[in-house]
Parts: sequence; structure tokens; C-alpha cells
Amino acid sequence: MSARPAAAQEAHTAGTAEGRPLRALVFGGAGFVGLNVAQHLLGAGDEVLLFDRNAIPEAAQAAFDALPGRWRALCGDVTDAEAVREAVSPGLDVLVLGAAVTAGTQREADDPAGILQVNVLALPGILQAARAAGVRRVIQLSSAAVYGRAALGAEPVAETAPPQPVGLYGISRLSAEMVALRLGELYGLDVVNLRLSGVFGPWEHRTGVRDTLSPQFQIAEAAHAGRPALLPRAGLRDWIYAPDVARAVAAVARAPALPSRCYNVSAPAAWTVLDWGRHHAAGRPGFACRVVQPGEAPTIDLHAETDRAPLSVARIAADLGWQAQWGCADSAHALHAWHGTHDTLWRKNPCD
Repeated sequence: MSARPAAAQEAHTAGTAEGRPLRALVFGGAGFVGLNVAQHLLGAGDEVLLFDRNAIPEAAQAAFDALPGRWRALCGDVTDAEAVREAVSPGLDVLVLGAAVTAGTQREADDPAGILQVNVLALPGILQAARAAGVRRVIQLSSAAVYGRAALGAEPVAETAPPQPVGLYGISRLSAEMVALRLGELYGLDVVNLRLSGVFGPWEHRTGVRDTLSPQFQIAEAAHAGRPALLPRAGLRDWIYAPDVARAVAAVARAPALPSRCYNVSAPAAWTVLDWGRHHAAGRPGFACRVVQPGEAPTIDLHAETDRAPLSVARIAADLGWQAQWGCADSAHALHAWHGTHDTLWRKNPCD
């Protein structure tokens, strides 16, 4: 299914209740989810500030300049309280907290303090700045990793499931959720946590703070380099295309009131990385995506030894009428086309 008709409808309902453009500040704005959120809001004519220690990729700058909204990049680190205070100015409607270190096991062992500094300890300064500026709503982009062992069954996992995170990333995401809710209560802030499933899509690139690059990105990278994509297993999950995440963030940002403080954001159906890779390979003659054969080593990292249960999206559907629009085949074809016009494999690009 194409997302174009829904995007047009959402643009029609863009802005605030007062009829003016929404003003949003996205922390982690140079990350790929942040870039998708910015693109969606700018397409609706909103105003977006992108705060990141990395520069906005040139291709994204060009794409944003062609959209009806206005945007500006702010170079800074979320652990720098002064830079955060300067960025969070009066008149902002929404803060989107997308800055996080998605750590792999090696980084967990080597730099646990750095992970916690960004993922948890930066929050008080951000929320204090939000209180001082009178920000209307704070949206924290959390993760399905908070469920951990609670998602090892087959039944869809609802927001009411007791979290059982395993790695430092999931532990820090759950801690951040709890810190944000508590300080939001103390400061009178409207805080909501969005627990994202496995995200992939446009603008994904190597930033230096995201160790768990999506299998879909790895497959596209392998295709670009002319290497086969060899999977350890099929990789069943409720994968979600990044433009759908951006739509969910926009829906939460524009809602006059939110019945819940936590929402799962995921696709309604699960499918395998293997199937996605085969659809992606269909547009690339000579490229192979398959499960490894005996004696072969995988070239694609699924970042988990086993598959997890899908997330239930009943709550966000009931409260906000949101549901994902992109499935396996159409997202594979769309991302293949997108890579055809964005063929640069980005590297870390720090601000000057």
C-alpha cells in the first residue's frame, strides 16, 4: 500500500489547535528516525529544530529545503546542559527525544557510563529546560527492548506487560521512561513514551551511536557493495518502516489530549527479513539474499539469538486511529527506489 494518500490527509490536519504550524524540537535530529520525523513534519508545513552533535546529511538538507515547512539545525550534545537550555526556547510545542545510544554488547562492556549518560542522565536537564520554556508535550522515543524476556512468547505484547529488559540499551530505555514520567509529573509536563519495534527505512546511516543497524540496512548495504546477504535465520518480527514511525509521532504530537502515557508503535503483521530481502533483491540482478548453508558464516546481524513476539498496537489504534501503512513487499520496493536516488553510504559527520 502506498503511504501517499494518508500523508496528504495528515498534511491537511497539520499544525496546532490554534491553526498555526507546529513548532517541534527533535533531539537526535541527525539520526535516521529523527530525520524521518522531521521530513514528515516539514511536509505538513511545520517548523522543526534538529539538535544533534552530528551534522544533517547534505542529501537530507536538500530534501528538507524543498518542503513547505521551515527547519534549522542546532549542533550540540544532549549531555551539555547549557546547549540544551539554549535550544529549548519559549514557543516550542513539542520536544521529541530521539537521542540515544543503541548499544551492542561490545559497547556495553567498553563504555557503560557513556551509554547511561546519553540515554538516562541527560534527561533531567532536558526536562528542566522544557519546564522553563513552557513546552506543551514531550515525546520520548523508547524501544521494544524494554520488554526483554517478557516478549519471548508468541502472543502480542501489550503496554501492560511487565518489562524485563536484558541489555543495557533496554535497561536504560526503561529507566529513561520512568525518569521522564516522574519528572514530568513533578514539572507539570505532558510526557508520553513511544515504544518502537524494529525500525528500518529511509535516512538510516552510520552515526557512531547506533550499533544495531537494521538488517534491512545491512542488506541494502550488501547489495550496494555487490556482496550476498547471508542470514542466520529468516528473522521474523513486526518490522516497521520509518515513515510510519514519523506518522505516529506526528499523531501523538497533534493530539489535543492523550489517554495514555505509553504506546507501542509497530506494524500490525509480522514478516521475515528473508522475505523482505528477496523483494529487495528482485530489483537487483545478481544479488542474493538467503539463509546460510552449513559451513557458511552469516553476513547479516539480526542482533538477537531468537525472534520475539510482536507488539500489540491496539492501544494507539483505539486512542489515536493510527496504524502502520507499509508492509513487507511495498517497503522493500520503496526503499530500493529511495536508495536509487540516495546512493551515498553516509559516515559519521560531526559538526564543525
